[in-house]
Amino acid sequence: MNRIIKVAFALIGLVMAPGLHAITLVDKLDEPRGFCVDTVGFEIRAKPEEGLQTHSCYSYQGQLAVAQAFDTDLIPKEIFQIIAFNLRMTARAPSTGSAFALEPCNGRATQEFERRPNGKIVLLAAPGNCVTVCQGPSRHGGGNPVHLIRTLTLKLCESSSDNRQLWRLRAFAD
Repeated sequence: MNRIIKVAFALIGLVMAPGLHAITLVDKLDEPRGFCVDTVGFEIRAKPEEGLQTHSCYSYQGQLAVAQAFDTDLIPKEIFQIIAFNLRMTARAPSTGSAFALEPCNGRATQEFERRPNGKIVLLAAPGNCVTVCQGPSRHGGGNPVHLIRTLTLKLCESSSDNRQLWRLRAFAD
């Protein structure tokens, strides 16, 4: 009987756990593993106060890295939150060229994003602006094999930028 109760609680925990997914650029650009929205730093050395970037997607031992795991149950509510830090993606300003921070929920409009059916993620306070990976070459970010990093910014939504503005959700490495 005790074993049955333990199994039941374990199953309830899995069902009640939030959905975790990485936000991954559809076009892999110059990184075969693809680019995911990511915090600066790694695991316990993560520095969420330094904001967001795009980084080589990685899923060690079959799990998403804490720096790339968003609560996908909140995305339909316009909330992009990294579970491990309980912080939300926040545009530093509602204008083109703005960088991204990670901040506690503060009710500001710069924390409300919509993931559109076409794969674009727009800031609701400036719906003509999309979450965009910057042009140019990737920077090396350490690791073995070497991880690549690119800047994440808010840019005008344009079909000519689809390779840097179309996003998908992924639950594991692909």
